Amino acid sequence: QVALVESGGGSVQTGGSLKLSCVASGRAFSDFAMAWFRQAPGKDREFLASLSGAGRMKDYADSVRGRFTVDRDNTKNTVYLQMTNLKPEDTAVYYCAQSRSFWTNAPTRFDSWGQGTQVTVSS
Repeated sequence: QVALVESGGGSVQTGGSLKLSCVASGRAFSDFAMAWFRQAPGKDREFLASLSGAGRMKDYADSVRGRFTVDRDNTKNTVYLQMTNLKPEDTAVYYCAQSRSFWTNAPTRFDSWGQGTQVTVSS
């Protein structure tokens, strides 16, 4: 059984930075792609970024490309999301997710989810 636990959320001002972490357990971590999503109140869940099991292949949504960086440390079973130049529209609950594939950037291929961490960006 997969368990994903996010941390690192909080409140920042416009232009600030945050780094989210997600620790995984229950599967061979390096075998599977990981991703970050977010969901703002009243909106659908939005794909942000994914990376392959080895971390060499990455993909980003246009809304965050150039501002957010996804990475992973397979020795710590952890995936990260470094967020810079944050904007009020980045306010949301952020989720990490795991796929059953080594690499995918298809949001529907991620089937294990964490509980989420809140990010609030004030103007």
